[in-house]
Amino acid sequence: MIEREFGVPFPGEAVEQSKWTQTALKAMPDGHLDWPALFGRQAPVVLDLGCGNGRYLIGSALARPTHDHLGVDVLPVVIRYARKRGNQRGLANLKFAVLGGRELLEKHVAPHSVGEIHCYHPQPYYDPAKVHLRLVTPQFLALVHRALAPGGRVVIQTDNPGYWKYVRAVVPVFFDFRELPGRWPDAPKGRTRREIIATQKKLPVFRAECNAKLDLSEADALALAEALPPPTFDADRRLRDLDRLA
Repeated sequence: MIEREFGVPFPGEAVEQSKWTQTALKAMPDGHLDWPALFGRQAPVVLDLGCGNGRYLIGSALARPTHDHLGVDVLPVVIRYARKRGNQRGLANLKFAVLGGRELLEKHVAPHSVGEIHCYHPQPYYDPAKVHLRLVTPQFLALVHRALAPGGRVVIQTDNPGYWKYVRAVVPVFFDFRELPGRWPDAPKGRTRREIIATQKKLPVFRAECNAKLDLSEADALALAEALPPPTFDADRRLRDLDRLA
């Protein structure tokens, strides 16, 4: 049976129960994750920070069996959905954990150990009292740069114009920034639940792919982060209804 969200099929289908896997990463180590130990092999690692119900990461794990995938989100309910679907699809190259993206990078990812980091629709936080909770800050971008292997890739996407204006100002300091004009070829109706909703409502979705600057040291990245402004943009409260649907 094909699962759908807002009329769009969810990637993959359940396999017979004897082939189900366990995608739950229930306990984090005191230090860095050991990727070969976690996945049982040496392979490029893909991170999805704020992965929601796992739509993008499950699709990527199915399409790229040569890559290992870890998704994190602070909401246990969405991780439960992600784990269930990942388990049922028999994906051994996929794990999910209840954890914040910044905490993952800061405490559990060794420098230069991952190939890709994806961040789709980070929460803009409309309440001025919660602005400090926004994920994409200069300090976060310095952590992303540190985590990536040389030439590693970052994907970032939002439908919030204020957030995108800030992203366009600060991300190019750390990464070679390429804004993408069209939809994703692999998922023209949306890589994520949020993108599907925004697309169906004909709202603009802003996308970029970036590569870590090879001539930027960790110390230089941290120094730049201290000099850049925090994300204090106006998130436009009129977009809050989209959050309730997503």
